[in-house]
Amino acid sequence: MGDLDLSRKIIRGIALALGGSPEEFEGERAGDPFWVLRIIGYPRILTLVNQDDGITALQVKNSSGEWISAPPVPGTFVCNIGDMLKIWSNGVYDSTLHRVINNSPKYRVCVAFFYEPNFDVGVEPLDFCVKRTGGAKKFERAVYGEHLVTKVTTNFVM
Repeated sequence: MGDLDLSRKIIRGIALALGGSPEEFEGERAGDPFWVLRIIGYPRILTLVNQDDGITALQVKNSSGEWISAPPVPGTFVCNIGDMLKIWSNGVYDSTLHRVINNSPKYRVCVAFFYEPNFDVGVEPLDFCVKRTGGAKKFERAVYGEHLVTKVTTNFVM
């Protein structure tokens, strides 16, 4: 199974869990997804990334604002929820702030696959998610491509 197939299955499960149809994120929303594959080398630095087996480097910020370790679970993937799913779900799902601190003597290499909405799609809370969360939209409409460009240009500012 390829990364696109696995990503589509996960997003279909998320759509069902939100109370929508499995095809909720197909078509205009993510039927022609923008995706990125990055190979990133991690010496002992702080950055944003997923996990590697045998190295506990990933940390997530919990609801109390504390950084906690997320030890790797062999044979599994970390599935980070992004900003667009936070908007579509009207806050039911939140994008978790995460970082990597590699204190291991091992050099860390990560291959991250980013499954994204269609580049030019307008993203706003889905009606059934608005109803589920009390009837008010918590987020304004965002155009994914504009959001991505802003995120990339501010991601590595020192």
